[in-house]
Amino acid sequence: MTENKKSATLNVHGETYELPIFSPTAGPDVIDIRKLYSNAGVFTYDPGFTSTASCDSTITYIDGDKGELLHRGYPIDQLASKSHFLEVCYLMLYGELPNASDLEEFETTITRHTMLHEQMQYFYRGFRRDAHPMAIMVGVVGAMSAFYHDSTDIHDPRQREIASHRLIAKMPTIAAWAYKYHTGQPFVYPRNDLDYASNFLRMCFSVPAEEYEVNPILSRAMDRIFTLHADHEQNASTSTVRLASSSGANPFACIAAGIACLWGPAHGGANQACLEMLEEIGSVDRIPEYIARAKDKDDPFRLMGFGHRVYKNFDPRATVMKQSADEVLDLLGIENNPKLQVAKELEREALEDPYFAEKKLFPNVDFYSGIILEAMGFPTSMFTPIFALSRTVGWVSQWKEMIADPQNKIGRPRQLYLGETERDYVDIEKR
Repeated sequence: MTENKKSATLNVHGETYELPIFSPTAGPDVIDIRKLYSNAGVFTYDPGFTSTASCDSTITYIDGDKGELLHRGYPIDQLASKSHFLEVCYLMLYGELPNASDLEEFETTITRHTMLHEQMQYFYRGFRRDAHPMAIMVGVVGAMSAFYHDSTDIHDPRQREIASHRLIAKMPTIAAWAYKYHTGQPFVYPRNDLDYASNFLRMCFSVPAEEYEVNPILSRAMDRIFTLHADHEQNASTSTVRLASSSGANPFACIAAGIACLWGPAHGGANQACLEMLEEIGSVDRIPEYIARAKDKDDPFRLMGFGHRVYKNFDPRATVMKQSADEVLDLLGIENNPKLQVAKELEREALEDPYFAEKKLFPNVDFYSGIILEAMGFPTSMFTPIFALSRTVGWVSQWKEMIADPQNKIGRPRQLYLGETERDYVDIEKR
């Protein structure tokens, strides 16, 4: 970020103020308003912070108009098609792609940290069997600070790194055990001879009564889901992690806060909403009716999984995810799954309809990830936990970056107060 010689001029109550302008390496210029209140006595008003940069970062960049998503400068489609999740994790954490020996050491470190402290099983047993897996994940991740005291000092770079490795390594086990507890099956321990995605699938779907072989197509599809959801700039959950960490909270508490935010249906529930929509449509012959409703501006129905709030052109993650969806459906078939039959036909008809092309309402990553997870056998209640698992590396990378930033200060947004002004207390007998 460089400060331009030019500045913005702001007139307030007859006074003129010069505000510095910064130029990022990518994206629009940024007006620096940090001294606006002290100099002019006014705040800015930006609900949702959609026009406000809350930090500077070198991790992820999105250009929604171009349909561009970069991690450390690398396009997401290249990472998802040529790389794998743990290599992307290394890139996110350390800023550069690893060489062969660095990657081997990193993969070994993550693999050797996948087990949970044995006493953490008691936390699971404290929940009702019908507890939502996200409720379990929020509690268990927050409780990690009670078990791993040697990685909670945020001022120690080595402890920050250990905490980062532990969170990335243990999140698949935490999520898989939440699933097992939800279904009433016994917990399955991780194995060091399996890769990250294969380990997760085995911990979710294997049972003691028989051996479980991980299909490489399913493992690759799972790995791509992890990669494509690894980070997404300053979204709601990432901003929550940063705000929590600005107070000096330990890393496990900060990531638990991010999981809690992601649980909101407006954030992490999009792929679940897609499956619920497909279930509502019910059968292929009803698709024309629902497409017509989606085109009717007076009808509240919307096609979930089409278009994106950030990407105004196309979702760059969707192309790779579609490839995985096609591979998984070819492997598992859709003959006995009405929702998947509806999904494939809806995709075909929407892509051929000029209305959707004109409005740039293309299938997004949530549409295809929901299809894949449904085909694999995950219930919709596990969609958001898998999202949280994937996003952990993004949260951790953003947390590490913020802690190391010398400009870091506790978050304290201002407000536009519209309540009562000062008034005197009235005794209860006089009200």
